[in-house]
Amino acid sequence: MEVDRSMLVSQKRINVIDALRGFSLLGVILIHMMQKFGYLSDNIIEGARYPMFDTIIQLLVTHVIAGRFITIFSFLFGLSFFIQMDRASKRGVDFRGRFLWRMVILFVIGIVGTTFAYMDILTLYAFYGIILVLLFPLRNWVLITLTSLILFGLPLMSMVGFDNITFNETITLNQPSDANVVDRETLNTTTNEDVLITNSSFIESAKDNLFVKTKEKLNFQFRKSSIGYIVLALFILGFVVGRTGFFEKVNIKRKKNYILLISFFIVSVVTKLLGRLVAPENPTDIFLLVSQGLKVPISSIIALTLNDLSMLFQSGVLAMGFIVLYQTKFLSKYLDLLSPYGRMGLTNYEAQNVVGAILFSSWGLGSFFGGLGITELFFLGLIIYAIQIIASKQWLRHFLYGPLEWLWRSGTYMKWQSFKRKKTIINI
Repeated sequence: MEVDRSMLVSQKRINVIDALRGFSLLGVILIHMMQKFGYLSDNIIEGARYPMFDTIIQLLVTHVIAGRFITIFSFLFGLSFFIQMDRASKRGVDFRGRFLWRMVILFVIGIVGTTFAYMDILTLYAFYGIILVLLFPLRNWVLITLTSLILFGLPLMSMVGFDNITFNETITLNQPSDANVVDRETLNTTTNEDVLITNSSFIESAKDNLFVKTKEKLNFQFRKSSIGYIVLALFILGFVVGRTGFFEKVNIKRKKNYILLISFFIVSVVTKLLGRLVAPENPTDIFLLVSQGLKVPISSIIALTLNDLSMLFQSGVLAMGFIVLYQTKFLSKYLDLLSPYGRMGLTNYEAQNVVGAILFSSWGLGSFFGGLGITELFFLGLIIYAIQIIASKQWLRHFLYGPLEWLWRSGTYMKWQSFKRKKTIINI
């Protein structure tokens, strides 16, 4: 009887993680729709058909969605790494070598995904997965220290250069910054191309995504912002949280979930307010200052770091809010519909990129969908997401894994894995 209860608790833990992953992909597709999957960077349409809704959705995207959901998605990758390593260790197996090979396969999947949408992040995830393997033997306090140094702005200060930091607050730019807040928060950068190239084919588009836009994206993530480093911190954080056994007890100690939810909310507000106090106006574009050979005010670095921390805690509010709602009797059965979606997270993520490329590229349907405004893009994203939820549920009725999950698993073990569900025959 005790074994059955343990298995039930374990299954609930897996379901809530899968549902949370499915929830995070809602924000991913919505923000990518706003960016038209990188094929068009002009989000403002002159003569918008729904100006009031456009304004509301723009506020929702900027203050609730952008940067928050991808944070949850990244955190869950680190958590998944722990779960795989933990399961293997309980069987007496050292999974590190197999996991390294698994990251190689993920990198290949990410390369293919990048040919459709340059904002695909799986290649970066694969690289960070390798780093997680190297960090695996370290104790939690070492990993927490490393994470804290990243989140408290050490990479940001090192990129600026400690000699370029000043306490003088009267720095003037030679030209206004054109930094895009949404781009910064979504781990991507847009190119200077604001119009659809009508004569490009898929091959030309794929080459541009792989060799031009990917370079710009990496330059943005690691040289013009600290976002690439923050993703690594999230991976480590997910791994450490897995080690603490938080998700082992997430369905039992529900009071702690409420405390965490309230705590994350309070800290997110406090860090946001502190950022406003340090820099009452928008923080100066520090990398534009560096490019002009000017000193960087320490207040700008502190404000930017506090903004990143606030966004991280806002992601915690969304994640814990979802978990709390998932555990309520009334909403549980509805939110559990996201579990199949999250279980097929890899397939659904790449399917989003493929669909987005078809909708907005010049070799696809970009001449039509490229002209949609913010409101239309938002609801189109919701429709695609809803279709994926239904398709995922139906697919997993007949198959054990999503298509890419099955290929990834088969490649990991170098052996074709079981795919179709076996039909159970009940004798009456």
